[in-house]
Amino acid sequence: MIDKYGPWAVVAGGSEGVGAAFAHRLADAGVNLVLIARKPGPLAETAASVRAKGVQVRTLELDLVAPEPLKAVREVTDDIEVGLLIFNAGANSYGHEFVTGDLDRFQDVIDLNITAQLALTHHFAAPMKERGRGGILLVGSLAGYMGQAQISVYSAVKAFGRVFAEGLWLELREHGVDVLELVLGVTRTPAMERAGLNMDIPGLNVADPDDVAREGLEHLGDGPVRVAGGNYEAAQKRSGFPRAAKVAGAHEAMKRMLPAASGG
Repeated sequence: MIDKYGPWAVVAGGSEGVGAAFAHRLADAGVNLVLIARKPGPLAETAASVRAKGVQVRTLELDLVAPEPLKAVREVTDDIEVGLLIFNAGANSYGHEFVTGDLDRFQDVIDLNITAQLALTHHFAAPMKERGRGGILLVGSLAGYMGQAQISVYSAVKAFGRVFAEGLWLELREHGVDVLELVLGVTRTPAMERAGLNMDIPGLNVADPDDVAREGLEHLGDGPVRVAGGNYEAAQKRSGFPRAAKVAGAHEAMKRMLPAASGG
């Protein structure tokens, strides 16, 4: 892996959950890490645990919706060769009915999941193309396969991410750069738990962060899209027609996870 995707990897959203799992697996493979996250405590804890595995680790405490996030990222990466970008920072930061919601908060969801993702991908993909090797892994969501109440904007930006990954894959595949969108379903992460999701519904497929991180890295060369955690059939069903029946049925299922219908 280090020959193809090293010597450094940048993990945006690398402090906990799936991001931390990516960090540990890359450290086990000998890849040095730049971990970016908002929360200093989990960021420092993950950095220390992966540094103990013998790799170099740099950290950047950064909210990617802040002005000019790329400037801060460049300050800690311009002197190293980054062969892998993992963008795992696109959690839903605001769930609310659209017409009564705060437009600025919706803009934050767009800036995190689209604007920041494009900025980092544009910056790191160009030298990868020139070197003829590297990888871009964008973490997506099953939410992007169907519009959902309370998280309509989040679902929309995740749909953008998948289509973007497909186009980028076409552009870079002949230049030795792998592109993959790793689509996650319900995953037992601290963020999901903080959102109050009921993950104990009988029959609900709940993935483990380490399992989906392993799957993403193992299939990085199998782009443009990999639906992780055994959710391939769910993605297929969400892509079908007629849309009214599909959307309404998924909405009823979601309400069982979120009794208060507060998003997440």
